[in-house]
Amino acid sequence: MVAMPAWDHFMVPMLDLLSDGQARPLREIRDRLMESTLTDDQGAERLPSGQPKADNRIGWAASYLSRVGAVERPTRGQYTISDVGQRMLHEHPTGISERELRAYAQPGDTWWASTSAGPTPSPSPILVIEESEPLDPIEQIETGIARVHETVAADLLRRLHGNQPAFFEQAVLDLLMAMGYGGTEGRATRTQLVGDGGIDGIVDQDALGLSRIYVQAKRYALDSAVGRPEIQGFVGALHGNQANQGVFITTGRFSSGARSYAETIPTRVVLIGGARLATLMIRYGVGVQVRRTVQIVEVDEDFFE
Repeated sequence: MVAMPAWDHFMVPMLDLLSDGQARPLREIRDRLMESTLTDDQGAERLPSGQPKADNRIGWAASYLSRVGAVERPTRGQYTISDVGQRMLHEHPTGISERELRAYAQPGDTWWASTSAGPTPSPSPILVIEESEPLDPIEQIETGIARVHETVAADLLRRLHGNQPAFFEQAVLDLLMAMGYGGTEGRATRTQLVGDGGIDGIVDQDALGLSRIYVQAKRYALDSAVGRPEIQGFVGALHGNQANQGVFITTGRFSSGARSYAETIPTRVVLIGGARLATLMIRYGVGVQVRRTVQIVEVDEDFFE
């Protein structure tokens, strides 16, 4: 698949779209640029947050063009080309690089400042653009967060696998409760029943325990797979408890045979492997703590109306 164009590649197509002088909302600009410049696969790319990557990059292209006066916003959310933009399009019809964009910066503006911009860059730039970095600022932030999460996820699995079985079983129950499966008055109990085939925990979803989820939690090596026989044993344990739903969670992964079996039986069995387990723990704050909160701001359009 061809890589998604960087944000600066959208500037000329945006100026060309607006060259007729009409004002257009950003949503229309995004839709038309995606249709005319991207493949279906590129348009479907998402940031870690779920936001369309193209929406984000086109938005930054509009922001930078606005900073240098190439586009104007006559009304809220509407964009139109300026005389500067028409001149820019005439002078750079095939593309505008970051360096070329800097030539249009307003006096005193420091959005373009970078370590390669000169011997004395601004001590407090509004935005730093690396020459070799194709990502826009939001993508850089989200990519950084995703990398942190990957590192934390790997550490979580390593620690879970290295701990005692009882610790892992309790961690799994804590996660299910954090996800809301215990309800407001439910509870989770770690249990060791003889001959139950490995029921490690029970989540009561109501105060009377009328609705229950049975759990099996197994520490497997991170590169080892849980096979079909283990899932069959768990299903047998569920039937022995007159249960029709359960969750099998492991630090490892599941074989294709195990997954196929779980998908075809009438008993509802959810399989959660190590990668998904770590992701859920991070999402629901189990075994992790927030080190820092970052606030991303934008101009409040209502304030200026």
